[in-house]
Parts: sequence; C-alpha cells; structure tokens
Amino acid sequence: MREFVADHFIRIFRIQAGNTRFDPITPACLLILGITGVFFIYSAQVYTGQSQYVMQMVWLGLGAVVYLITGLIDYRFFLRHSHWFYIGSLILLLLLWSPLGEVRWGARRWLDLRFFSYQPSEAAKLGCMIAVASVLARTKIGTVRDSLQALVVVALLTGPPMLLIFLQPDLGSALVIPPMVFALLFASRLSLSFFGAAFAVFLLGVSIVGLDAWRYVRFLEDNNLSPTESRGAFEAHSWLPLRDYQRNRILDFVAPEKVDPTGIGWNRRQSLISVGSGGLLGKGWREGTQAKLGYLPRGVAHNDFIFSVLAEEKGFLGSSLVIGLYGLILGNGIRIAGMSRDRFGMLLALGVTMIFAVHVFINIGMTIGLMPITGLPLPFLSYGGSFVLSCCLLQGLVQSVYRHRKDF
Repeated sequence: MREFVADHFIRIFRIQAGNTRFDPITPACLLILGITGVFFIYSAQVYTGQSQYVMQMVWLGLGAVVYLITGLIDYRFFLRHSHWFYIGSLILLLLLWSPLGEVRWGARRWLDLRFFSYQPSEAAKLGCMIAVASVLARTKIGTVRDSLQALVVVALLTGPPMLLIFLQPDLGSALVIPPMVFALLFASRLSLSFFGAAFAVFLLGVSIVGLDAWRYVRFLEDNNLSPTESRGAFEAHSWLPLRDYQRNRILDFVAPEKVDPTGIGWNRRQSLISVGSGGLLGKGWREGTQAKLGYLPRGVAHNDFIFSVLAEEKGFLGSSLVIGLYGLILGNGIRIAGMSRDRFGMLLALGVTMIFAVHVFINIGMTIGLMPITGLPLPFLSYGGSFVLSCCLLQGLVQSVYRHRKDF
C-alpha cells in the first residue's frame, strides 16, 4: 500500500531528472501585478481606516503556494479527473441555495465558510474549462456530424453552470464562459459555419436585450417612475431573467440620458473622471482625490474600480505599464499553448488565457466607458480572496503545460 501511494504521488508530480523547466515570464509579471495591487488597494482605503491590503498579501502568499503546487502537477492529471472537477464545481454552485449560502446586496454569490467566504463561480469557470477542454481533446472533429456531436456535449456541459451563475444573479461571471468556450471550439477547428450561426444567435440575443430595455423604458414612462424608483417593478413583466438594476446598467451605457446621472451612472462617471484626471504621469500615489474624497464609492474602489485609482495616481504611463504586463501574460499564454504537444495542453493554456483576456478587457473597458458596469474584478490588482486563488490556480495550469510539454 505504501509503495502504491508513493508511486501515485510521484506520477502526479512527475518528480524526475531533467524535469526542471520553469517559465519565468508569467510569474514575474504576476509578482509585479500582485505587489502593485497591494499598494493601490492600500491607497484606495488609506482614508477610510480599512486594511484589506493586509489580507490581500495573505491571499497572494497562499496563491503563490497554489501556483507552485499546480505547476508541479502534470496537467494530464486534470484530463483524467476532469469529470470530478466539473461535478465538484456544480455542487459548490448548488450549495449557494443551502444554509451555507450568503446573500449580499440582493445576490446569492458567496458561501459562508465561517473563517472566510468563497465564491463558487470561480470554481465553476475552472471546472467548465477543464471539462470542455477534455471533451474536445478526446473528440476527433473531421466531419459536420462530428462537429454537431461535439457541440451538443459542450452545450450540455456549459449550460448548467452558466444558468446557476446567472440565477445568483452574477451576469459578469456568466459572460466569461462563452468567449472561453468559443476560443476552445475555434482552436479545435470546428466548422466555420458554426461560428457564422453563433454570430447570428449573438445578434438575436443583443436584439432581444435591446427590446427588453426599450420595454423597460416605456414601462417607467407609463408609470411615471425613474430608474432608481423601479425596485424590481418591471421584472414580473419581462420574459428575461434580468434584474432591474442590471437593466439600469445597460441603459446607463447605451442611453445615459434615460437614467439619473447622480444615481445609476454615478460610478461610471466618477471612474471616467478618475482616469481622465490622471494625465500623463498621474497625481502621485495616495494623492488621488476621487477615492480620497469618496467620489469613487469606497465599497468598490479597491476591487471593481482599482484601475481607476491606479490611472488617477499613476496616469497614462502607469496604466500603460499595467496593460503591457497583462499583454505579456496573455501573449505568453498563447505561446505556451502553441508549444504544447497534445490537444488538451493546448486547449488548457488557451482557455486560461481567454478567461484572463475577458476579465482584463471588461474590467478596464468599464472603467473607461467602453463596457457596461458588470462587477468583474481585475486579475491580481483587485481585492478578493476567491478570485486571487482562482487566478493563481489557472496560471499554475499554464505553468504545468509548459513544464510537462516534453514528457511524451
């Protein structure tokens, strides 16, 4: 028995001579981003007396351990046990509707585990990605029939976690999964006609959401209500499972004249002021007036709008440096995906890269007015324990693909 356990341990971690390869590019970028995040979380909260930057350092320390352990594990271990990761992520999502589920600001997104709160949507993104990558790696796609069979399986895998995340409601996290899945399908050389049909479905979905927003505006006008006064009144009249506050965010983006600029659109406008007032070099660390005076709400300045704090205090040059670091991480992820010698390793590295790309694009886009406010955090800069650990685990998978790519 002891020999079996030892052999299994060695097989998982692949401790063998010559397997000392380690990619330094991504971890160096992650280290710089993590340290930068601690400094600006401190800056965003220094005038409130809060000290969440200390917990961020703790989470980053734990995340470094998670990153190293995941990088040591042979990524094909996740291929062999992909179904357990997927089932485990669904169980965590379902636990939100148990006594462990915690409701904050009208959303059921956290599990209360006594010592800390955990967000199961992070595990769902990981479990869904591993499951889809394993299915596509095992599926030979050569004909239209093969493509259809793969699509059916992928749809059955992605549907339940997306629905459970959407019902929390957490629209931002639910929106991360489709681009990741489409990237994996594209890399698997699925028929191009599928992507044309998918684009048509996307346009149809946008049209339906637009029609729903138009009906919402008409409902408010007919009942002499402002968006801030609706408080869910329209939800019973809509066929979409959206909350009125989500409709208000969409309206603030596409038709800001229809909403209250001092209410619903406040965060977006103050974020634009923060980014624009930074200029070329910024106002200096801890000198940002938007966070200092509370114009950027103190409940979100250190997480969702951390890029606004950084842009105001370090200006265009500091923001460009951070965006450049993210560009290095994403480019290196694509490079490692191309270096992989099997489909699963390639899909795994590509899936992680796409998840990061969506987070970076949406978060920075919403702070500069290019995207609606969704609440997606910025990797390694935003405060958050579950998110930091999830990011470290995901990047650890990419490191594992790099380390074990020659073990064939």
